[in-house]
Amino acid sequence: MDKLSLNTLGHHLQALRLERGWSLSQLASEAGIAKSNLCRLEQGNGNPTLDTIWRLAVQLNVPFGTVVAPITVPLGEDGIQVRLIDQGKDTPQVDAYWMRCAPHTLRHAEAHSLGTRESLTLISGWLEAGPEGATTPLAPGDTLTFPADQPHLYRTQAAEATLMMTITYAAKGETP
Repeated sequence: MDKLSLNTLGHHLQALRLERGWSLSQLASEAGIAKSNLCRLEQGNGNPTLDTIWRLAVQLNVPFGTVVAPITVPLGEDGIQVRLIDQGKDTPQVDAYWMRCAPHTLRHAEAHSLGTRESLTLISGWLEAGPEGATTPLAPGDTLTFPADQPHLYRTQAAEATLMMTITYAAKGETP
């Protein structure tokens, strides 16, 4: 991620944290990351993983898209790139992303907040995705929807995969 995007993300995370009246120590502890890493991230000097951003979003009780909304470049690590396309304003909250997975990628994703669902539509390539132990292979044009409030994965073979991903969050107070 470029320096401007890191600075933008850091300032935005700090604003979200301060809106809640939380200390660095409090958010870092709840998200399971080192306070020094969160401090560097808020100062624009960190290099956060996608899982770190997800953990922070879950602890801040906001959609992942709310955390990354100010960033216009794709976020990525270990062969995965994602970019927020749009964020819905209705209930339930729905975020739309473009995602690219490099060839021979295996990405294990942590569980998202309770009641979260993902829908993937494969544009090109081949992808196996879904909850760990219950994945589904996808060919171009296929769509898969699964509960994302449990660990899940994305796996490619010899070619990259490009897909559209929507994440639907449980409405506040809704029991999944």
